[in-house]
Amino acid sequence: MNVPQQLAQHVREVFFGGNWTESALKEHVTDVTWQQATARVGSLNTIAALVYHSHYYISALLQVLRAEPLTARDKDSFEHPPIHSAEAWESLLANVWEETEAAALLIEQLPEAKLWETFVEEKYGTYYRNIQGIIEHTHYHLGQIVLLKKLLPQTAETSSSPALS
Repeated sequence: MNVPQQLAQHVREVFFGGNWTESALKEHVTDVTWQQATARVGSLNTIAALVYHSHYYISALLQVLRAEPLTARDKDSFEHPPIHSAEAWESLLANVWEETEAAALLIEQLPEAKLWETFVEEKYGTYYRNIQGIIEHTHYHLGQIVLLKKLLPQTAETSSSPALS
């Protein structure tokens, strides 16, 4: 297996499963309702915002891999469309899975030498740096999502507790 194929495998594993951490985004958000996905725990990001944010960089990478101009801006990476229904939440997730697989397919087809070329502009580093960074970034936010899921029931119980009313 060459390096692009290995990177594509790691992208798939953090999103779909099979990595050595035995934890993947799809596994942890499939059972999340749209209400849970949009629920606030203090000042923390919502699960929906973190899923969108993680996907934002996959989407940006996909643009570049398709030889399209890079239009993504970090400041927009948490600006997800409103989610007011199960359909909106499921649509977001479907888009995440679809674009992640499309990006992985294109990553594994990259010539290995391409990994060491500049990704759009010098300030972004190499293709390798960006792809590996997306993998690491997704693991980071996956940890936050797992913690938020554990905090959500406690938040609901605490806010509905008669002793605290």
